[in-house]
Amino acid sequence: MRLTCLLLVLALPAMAEPVADIVILGEVHDNADAHLGQAAAVRDLRPTAVVFEMLTAEEAARADTDRNRIAAAWEASGWPNFPIYAPIFEALGPARIVGAAAPRDAIRGVYSNGAAALFGQDAARFGLDKALPDDQQQARMQLQFDAHCAAMPFETMAGMVAVQRYRDAVFARAALEALEAYGPPVAVIAGNGHARTDWGVPAMIAMAAPEVTTHAIGFVEQDSGVPFDEIRIVAQAERDDPCTSLTSN
Repeated sequence: MRLTCLLLVLALPAMAEPVADIVILGEVHDNADAHLGQAAAVRDLRPTAVVFEMLTAEEAARADTDRNRIAAAWEASGWPNFPIYAPIFEALGPARIVGAAAPRDAIRGVYSNGAAALFGQDAARFGLDKALPDDQQQARMQLQFDAHCAAMPFETMAGMVAVQRYRDAVFARAALEALEAYGPPVAVIAGNGHARTDWGVPAMIAMAAPEVTTHAIGFVEQDSGVPFDEIRIVAQAERDDPCTSLTSN
């Protein structure tokens, strides 16, 4: 079954023209098949630049200047499992490597100072100066609560939602800057939570630059109803129960 799903991912046809200005390729981080699907999409898309959630601007610049340093830049980022991401880098061709990871100090600062203050003068452009509608805020807090195995008080999820909004805005800004610098199409490699069209990176781009077209593809293990422009299902990865370390005392 796993081999069949993998072959289906690799046999997917090229994306139909015209291609959007920015294509967001979502992922399940620990799923090797999702990354093979992203690699195939990058190969078909032939982007001018690829924005990575996992690398800071400095780490990406080192990797972009010397492609022999990609693995070292990845290790410096602290992100695991480089071998399952390697096919994406092998598919880049001449595309520039762009980093969009926010430094850890900035992420910590969101909790104390707020997303808008950390983001800077363009915060309003990406909607960070406004509170979310109550129903969306509660829905997003519930998603974070469930994702963290109900192991922390529900009210603390507000800070995690603020961090998610901040990161979505940072990724969107990096993609728009890459689009301006290198031209279309630009690809973004990020988790499926960032790729969703209702409030993730595509929504941030639509708010900040409505003239820019986007297309979001979710590489998912099942269709859970999260909105994307396109869904591609991959085999479920084998993994331990992620809640064990959070709920065991």
